[in-house]
Amino acid sequence: MNRHELFMAFLTILVKEVRRFVRIWPQTLVPPAITVALYYVIFGSLIGSRIGPMGGFDYMQFVVPGLIMMAVITNSYANVVSSFFGAKFQHSIEELLVSPTPNWVILLGFTIGGVARGLCVGLIVTVLSLAFTQLHVEHPLLTVLVVFLTAVLFSMAGLINAVFANSFDDISIVPTFILTPLTYLGGVFYSIDLLPPFWRAVSQANPILHMVNAFRYGVLGVSDVHVGTALGMICLFIAAAWFYCLHLLNSGKRLRQ
Repeated sequence: MNRHELFMAFLTILVKEVRRFVRIWPQTLVPPAITVALYYVIFGSLIGSRIGPMGGFDYMQFVVPGLIMMAVITNSYANVVSSFFGAKFQHSIEELLVSPTPNWVILLGFTIGGVARGLCVGLIVTVLSLAFTQLHVEHPLLTVLVVFLTAVLFSMAGLINAVFANSFDDISIVPTFILTPLTYLGGVFYSIDLLPPFWRAVSQANPILHMVNAFRYGVLGVSDVHVGTALGMICLFIAAAWFYCLHLLNSGKRLRQ
């Protein structure tokens, strides 16, 4: 395939993915916005006023970056895991794999589709946050870079989950038992400086902690971790996920029947 054909193949997959979540926007875009708005009201306005400042900011300002990142993570992941498993369940992924389209183009199309949904929800949540607090982005380029890389990583993680899932029930196992606990323990609602030394050290092993704090540094200019280390970890995980996803697509195991 020449460059034009590769681009058209990628664009076709991407447009299909975007149309998919836009077509059912009451299920894909509205519920995350309502959920995060409730977080804003309960944790920010009601409980936050009793907690007081954290990290040198009002509690509401402190939690907003974490809630935005949480929305991006869950929605970029959910978009790919549901879409790819649906294609696998209907056996349409087999037709795609035997087509002349390279597997890296297939992977890129599904990944950017997940990124698109994650960024759309992130933008909606950001706009909603302006009704509760003021945001002054300290490092715009870093903020955009972190949120984009994080969405890329969890989009590919969703594809890996979809490959190994045997039923629609299986696609909820990882979000329920792994993704959600790591997110809630990833410094979304608190600074790890509040933790005892032992648990602070344990928290450093949580990759989502580094993503949330890198994004918080981009927005507020404060972080509990070294931003360079956080970016390095994100890029390392992306590289590992990319090659593993390609391996799964190339092998065809659990995809071709």
